[in-house]
Amino acid sequence: MTKISLATHPFLLGFDQLERLAERAAKGAEGYPPYNIEHQGQNGFRITLAVAGFSDDDLSITLEDRQLVIRGRQTEPDEDRVFLHRGIAARAFQRSFVLADGVEVVNAGLENGLLNIDLRRSVPNCIVQTIPISRK
Repeated sequence: MTKISLATHPFLLGFDQLERLAERAAKGAEGYPPYNIEHQGQNGFRITLAVAGFSDDDLSITLEDRQLVIRGRQTEPDEDRVFLHRGIAARAFQRSFVLADGVEVVNAGLENGLLNIDLRRSVPNCIVQTIPISRK
């Protein structure tokens, strides 16, 4: 049985990466840390992650091939500490978001245990191009 792909349709030339992007987005569907995505203005977005207990040195934000990757790794607590109950997670995480073409990271900030990442979509210029026809 052959797999029918969205990218094989004749009207979708050059969209062969769409299926790979969807698979990458599905892989980033873990539940920790929780996050919100807000629409801000006409072309703005804000991703907010709940990262209580993480400092800015514990967090890293990278953009890898149109994929926004947020990683968190806390340092191990002092070994002198003895917990009677440990309910606050101190685990490492990685959360990924696939960004569309033209979406860029504008700013990132940590405030009150919330990591805010502001994104902006640039409006592409509509270019009309005439293609000359050569004669042989």
